[in-house]
Amino acid sequence: MLFWACAGVPLGVYNIVSGFNIALQVQPQILTCLSLFTWIQCYYYERRWSIPKALAVVVPVACVMGGIEAGLVFALRIGARHDTHWPATLMAALAALFLALGVLEQYLAIYKHRSVEGISFLFCGIDALGDLTSTIAVIFEPKLNILGLVIYNVEFVLWMGIFACGGYYKLLPALKRKMKRRWSTGRSASTPHEAHSGNAVAMHEMPSSTSVFRTPSVEHDLRSRVAPSSTGEAS
Repeated sequence: MLFWACAGVPLGVYNIVSGFNIALQVQPQILTCLSLFTWIQCYYYERRWSIPKALAVVVPVACVMGGIEAGLVFALRIGARHDTHWPATLMAALAALFLALGVLEQYLAIYKHRSVEGISFLFCGIDALGDLTSTIAVIFEPKLNILGLVIYNVEFVLWMGIFACGGYYKLLPALKRKMKRRWSTGRSASTPHEAHSGNAVAMHEMPSSTSVFRTPSVEHDLRSRVAPSSTGEAS
């Protein structure tokens, strides 16, 4: 969370100096405040910090970040009047870097545990949706800002990777288990039928033994025997 809090400073500087709409100028300030609030909660709940101690840490940090951002805004505006634009590019690069580092922490946890357990995909989806809407807002600016698109889309692409990891570690095994259960159920259902068919005696219509084992010589003998008897009866 501290990475995202730090990302709000250069992102706010860049959005303000670039003259983005009010929503994009306010968004980094909200990002920093919420990230600092979440960050200090970890110390409050996990390390049992008291509220005064937590406030004594987070409030000065927030004030320092706000002061740095305000100073950089004035400095970069002066530089822009003198056609010095590399500081703004540096702010955009730092913003993209800190945003990416905030997401890469999740990749590190996934790699370490080989699992996506503990990752809130609801949070990931909301954050990715924020990147998407910010990208749309940049696109509809009077002048298309490529660096603005890069800042938000770097994080958006990384969030899509988190969802891909979720599909690999969570959705794919679930589908495999489901297919395995279905295959096992179908096999167990067909086994009694196969056993019955294997023990059954096949009944076929077959001709009589006289027709099956009769040879031409036998037929000739039978005819020769029948012929005299029929002749005698006739006489």
